Amino acid sequence: MSTVSPEGYLPRVVDAQVERYLRVFGAVEIAGTKWCGKTWTALEHGKSAVYIDEGNNTAIARAEPSLLLEGDRPRVIDEWQRAPGIWNAVRHAVDRARGTRGAWILTGSSTPLAEDSAEIDEEARHSGAGRIGKIRMYPMSLAESGDSNASVSLSGLFAGEFSPAACDGGAAALVDLCCRGGWPEAIDLSAAEAQLVARSYLQSTWSETVPRMRKRPQTAERLALSIARNLGQAVTYKTLVGDMYGSEEEPVGASSEETIADYLGMLRRLYLIDEVHGWVPQARSPKRLATKPKRYLADPSLAVALLGMGPESLVADWQTFGLLFENLAIRDLQVYSRALDNIGSQPVRYYRDDTGLEADAIIELADGRWAALEVKVSEDKVEEGLGSLRRLKRKVSGGAGRAREPEFVAVVVGVSNYAREVGEREYVIPIRCLGA
Repeated sequence: MSTVSPEGYLPRVVDAQVERYLRVFGAVEIAGTKWCGKTWTALEHGKSAVYIDEGNNTAIARAEPSLLLEGDRPRVIDEWQRAPGIWNAVRHAVDRARGTRGAWILTGSSTPLAEDSAEIDEEARHSGAGRIGKIRMYPMSLAESGDSNASVSLSGLFAGEFSPAACDGGAAALVDLCCRGGWPEAIDLSAAEAQLVARSYLQSTWSETVPRMRKRPQTAERLALSIARNLGQAVTYKTLVGDMYGSEEEPVGASSEETIADYLGMLRRLYLIDEVHGWVPQARSPKRLATKPKRYLADPSLAVALLGMGPESLVADWQTFGLLFENLAIRDLQVYSRALDNIGSQPVRYYRDDTGLEADAIIELADGRWAALEVKVSEDKVEEGLGSLRRLKRKVSGGAGRAREPEFVAVVVGVSNYAREVGEREYVIPIRCLGA
């Protein structure tokens, strides 16, 4: 039983993964965007805690990081990246005592750069592989916030288990969910109130975090806005530059595309954006497939805030809402897929080939089993999604030298009431029926 567990903790899908990793690794790192609940989850599993950004702990951690490792185990070390020497202190401590399991839980909302200091450079040379298990955390999925009844389980679908189910399928509520987002502190707020949280998150990022990483806030904000306008698109750096500056003068210094690459790296390190890479099935040529990453915001509420929209404007702009809903669906699939026992290193990818055939999400297990999913905002697009999935199944599986058949294909729908099987291992699943 945790002795530092926060009052009112809401269980998270990632809890089971944390418990599993604590049994396997000497230490566990929980990383993800700010305010997504990392610290609370760590405290739920810890027995003591230290906060690097509290008091003079940062100075102590930089001078003698091993001092902060002392305490009841598992010991939570919050925001370790503010004193990157903590990483090597933990790694060495695990090395010194063979069989150490679950001694420390590190949390972080950014990944340090190797060039920031000598101690980070040391960290960069020692990944902690085999010693520190790494867990990625996201804002709350609909199942975690109680907005999905989770009657259809992703793990169950891979096991061949499915039962028809029903859920609330109203459009207005779904729009509100995209605006509210999955921030633990905002799930009981209205959409308008929760947007204050999202805007505050972004403002603190531009005014505090970005300057601390020695980058220009205006460039970072423009890039994030461009990504919000191009959600789920595998756009080129050139397209991003054009969208950011139009006919304005381009940034001074490095070439524009180099600048964009640099700033994209920063937004990834802050876990503000999520990149979904292309999937190359066995026996298919990568030359004929799109493999550039698609980009999403960590939470759809951030895209709403960047675009300056709200429930009323989204209802009036259904095309933009469709992109935001896709962002929400990919967020939830990232959460649910990472809970699978034998998930691969990139839980969610996408498929697109040179004929235009595509699937919004491919989930592939470490043993090669896979599933394909299309995301559609409403029922009127379901048949279109099923048609794409069936063509994909025929194209990449079956016959000598082809990939194995998918375990299932599914259309994940926003405005929909009923989860149902429409063919052999072919499903239509409302997002508010889906869970881990």
